[in-house]
Amino acid sequence: MTYFPRLLRWMVALLLTATTIGILIALGIYFYLVPQLPSTEALKDVQLQVPLRVYSQERKLIAEYGEKRRTPLTFEQFPDLLVKAVLAAEDDRFYEHPGVDYQGILRAALYLIKTGKKGQGGSTITMQVARNFFLSREKTYLRKLNEILLALQIERELSKQDIIELYLNKIYLGNRAYGVAAAAQVYYGTTLDKLELSQLAMVAGLPKAPSRYNPLANPERALLRRNYVLRRMHEVGYIDDKTYQNAVAQPITAKFHGLPVELEAPFVAEMARSQLFEEYGPDIYTAGYNVYTTIKAEHQEAATNALRSALLAYDQRHGFRGTKQQVELPEGADEAFYRQVLSQYRIANGLVPALVLATEEQTSQVYTKTDGEVLLSWEGLSWARPYLGVNALGKKPKQAADILQAGDLIRLEALPEGGWRLAQTPQVEGAIVSLSPDNGGITALSGGFDFYRSKFNRAIQSQRQPGSSFKPFLYSSALNKGYTAASVINDAPIVLDEPGLENVWRPENYSGRFYGPTRLRVALIHSRNLVSVRLLRAIGIDYAIEYIQRFGFEPEQLPQSLSLALGSGSASPLEMARGFAVFANGGHLIKPHLIERIENANGQIIFQARSPQVCQHCEELEAEQAPIPNLTSLPLQDAKLISQPLPAPQVITPQNAYLIYSMLQDVIRHGTGRRAKQLGRNDLAGKTGTTNDQHDAWFSGFNSELVAVCWVGFDQPKSLGSFETGARAALPMWINYMDAVLDGEPEKPLIPPKGIVTVRIDPETGLLARPNTPNAIFETFLAEHAPVKYATSSRQSDSSAKTDTPITEQLF
Repeated sequence: MTYFPRLLRWMVALLLTATTIGILIALGIYFYLVPQLPSTEALKDVQLQVPLRVYSQERKLIAEYGEKRRTPLTFEQFPDLLVKAVLAAEDDRFYEHPGVDYQGILRAALYLIKTGKKGQGGSTITMQVARNFFLSREKTYLRKLNEILLALQIERELSKQDIIELYLNKIYLGNRAYGVAAAAQVYYGTTLDKLELSQLAMVAGLPKAPSRYNPLANPERALLRRNYVLRRMHEVGYIDDKTYQNAVAQPITAKFHGLPVELEAPFVAEMARSQLFEEYGPDIYTAGYNVYTTIKAEHQEAATNALRSALLAYDQRHGFRGTKQQVELPEGADEAFYRQVLSQYRIANGLVPALVLATEEQTSQVYTKTDGEVLLSWEGLSWARPYLGVNALGKKPKQAADILQAGDLIRLEALPEGGWRLAQTPQVEGAIVSLSPDNGGITALSGGFDFYRSKFNRAIQSQRQPGSSFKPFLYSSALNKGYTAASVINDAPIVLDEPGLENVWRPENYSGRFYGPTRLRVALIHSRNLVSVRLLRAIGIDYAIEYIQRFGFEPEQLPQSLSLALGSGSASPLEMARGFAVFANGGHLIKPHLIERIENANGQIIFQARSPQVCQHCEELEAEQAPIPNLTSLPLQDAKLISQPLPAPQVITPQNAYLIYSMLQDVIRHGTGRRAKQLGRNDLAGKTGTTNDQHDAWFSGFNSELVAVCWVGFDQPKSLGSFETGARAALPMWINYMDAVLDGEPEKPLIPPKGIVTVRIDPETGLLARPNTPNAIFETFLAEHAPVKYATSSRQSDSSAKTDTPITEQLF
C-alpha cells in the first residue's frame, strides 16, 4: 500500500516538473519571439495596395493602372450575408475566441498525430490577417508560432470589425483581384451589394484556394466549394432551409470582366499616368491615387467619333489597299474554327475583324468577331476601288469577287443605320483637342486613330507646320501695328531671293491665281498667301516673331524668314488651341491642363489645379502672389489659395482679339471654312490650314466657350493628295465634333469691347464710302484706326487720299 502513494507523489512531481519546464519553454519562446514580431500598430493605419485610377469630370472611369485590382470598403459597406458566408466557411467561432481558436488547433494537432501530415485547419481569420500582412505562407512550426502570437496581439489592439475589414480587403481571390469588392467586379462585373446569395457564397469560398476553386478555371470544384459554404451557413443558422435550397440550385454565372472602363480615352489616360509618374514615381501604381481630369465625357466621345470618321472617310476616298492576310478554309470548317482564327485579332477603334466565307455576285458572306455570320451588301463594298497611288484610283468594282475572296481577313465598320461596310485600318493619322478658353481645361483629346497600334500622342507630341491656320497670329500682329481689316495689300506675284534661301522663292496662292489689291479681311477669308507674305515683310519679321510669342509659341518654333507668313513654323495641335484661345477669351493667355485634382486613397485632396483663368475680377489679384504649381502636394493650409483664381495675363488687347474673331467668323460664313455653315450657328469662327504639297491639313475654330483644333497627316510627312486641303480633310472632323458638343447650346459670340466701331466703307479702297458709292459694305475698326477720308470715284484719283492714313499707304 505504501507503493501507490509514493508513485502518486512521483507522478505529481513529474507533472509539475514537466509543467514548469513547459511554462519556462513557452515563456522563453514568448520572450524570444515577441521582440522580433512586427508591430501591429501598422494595421491601424494600413495602406493597402490600390491601383491608380483616372476619371473624367463626371467621375467616369477612363483607366486603371496597377498589378492589383482592389477597391477597399469599410465594414459597413460589406453585405451582411457576405460576412456571414466568410465566417461560416473560415471561422464560425470568430466572435468567441481571442484570435486563436484552441479547438481548431487541437483538431489540427490530432490530425497530425494520426496521419503524420500537416493538415488544414486551426487558422482563424485573425491568424490569416497576421499571415497576410506580416508573414510568409511557408508551412513551418516557427511561422505558426509567430502567427499565433501576432493574432493574440492583433485582437488586443483592433476590434473584431476592424479585423474583418482588413481581411476582406486584403485577401487574394484570383485573376488579379485583391479583396472581395474587386472579386465582385472581376467575376460578376458589378458591385458587392448587387450580388445574389449564391454569388456571395462563391466569393466567400475563394480565400481557401483561389486557383483551385476559381469559377473561371475550375467551375466544377468552384461549385462544390460554393455549395459547401452555403451548407455551412445553413448549419450555423445564418440562412433557412428555403433560402439554402434556392441558392444551391443556382447555376454558376461567373464570367471574366475586364476593367470597368466607362469612357474610352487611352491617350488621355496615358497623359495623366505619365505626369503622375514623373512627379511621384512608381508608387502611383499602389498608393490608391484617384485622378480627376478636366475631360468631359460627352466631349471625349464626340472627339473620338469625329476623328475616327474623318480618317476613315479620307482612307476610303483613296481606295482599297487590298487584303494583306488570308487563311485557307478547310472543308467542313465551322464556327469554332472561325472564332479561333479571329481570336488573334482585336477590334481596333470600332473596326471589327472578319473572315470572308464566300462571295456572290454583289454580296459577300463573312464571319465577324462580334456578330458571327453576316451579309456584306454591295452598299458596303462598292466604294472599294483599288488604291494605285495617293492621287490615283483603279477601276470601279463590278462584283464582290473583284474585291474579296474566300479566306480573306478583313475589317468591317458597323454603320449607324445598321449593316456593315468594308473598312481598313487607316495609314493616315490625325489628332483632335478641345479646351476651355477661360481656364485651359482640356475637355477632349485624341492623339491618333488607334492608341494600341501607336502610343505616339500627336495632339501634344507632334510638331507640324500649321500652314495657313497660323495666319491669324500674323494678322493680329499687323492690327497691333496699325493695320485694319480694311487695309489693302496687293495680291500679286513676288520673287524672293533672301539670305538663307537655297533657291529663289516664288510663293503662290493655292489656286495659282492673283487677285490684285485685296483687303486684309478678304485675304484672310480666302487664305491668300501672297498678301500674307507682303504683310509680314511690311511689319517686319523680327517684330512679328516677338509679337507672336504672346500666344505661347517659343522663338525656336518661328523661322526667321518670310515663309513664316505661310505657317512654316512648327506647332502641336494643343499649342495651336492655346493660341486660338487668346482670340476666344478676349486676349488672355491660358495654360492648358488635364489634371483638375488628385485624391489619395483616403479621399484627401493632395493636388488641386490652379491654372490661370479669365474672370471678371481677376484684375484685383496679383499674379505674383503664388506660383502655378506643378503636380506637387498642396498643403491643406493653402486651401484658401485654391479658391482664389490666378488671373490669366492679358497678352493682346480685347479689341485686337475681337477684330480677329470677326474676320475668322467670315472665314466660316464666306471663305475656306464655309462648310461649317451647316452647323447653323453664328457664333463660330475658325481657320483652315494646308501646308506645301498637302502634307498637313488643319482646322482651328472656336466660340467664346470652346476651342477645338483638328489635324490630319502622315507620321512620316508626305502628300495627303492633290485636293486634300484643310477644308476637305480636317474641317469635317471639326464640324462633326462641334455639332455633337454644341447641340442644344445657345449661341455664345464674343461681345464687342469698348473702342470698337463699325463704319460704311468702299470695298475697293477700304476708305469711307460716300452715300452714292456702289457695293459699299460695313467694316469693323478700332476707333482710332477707323478711316477718316472718303473714297473718290476712281482708283487713280484715290491715290492721294491713301497718304492720309497708314492703313492703306502702300500697295506691295
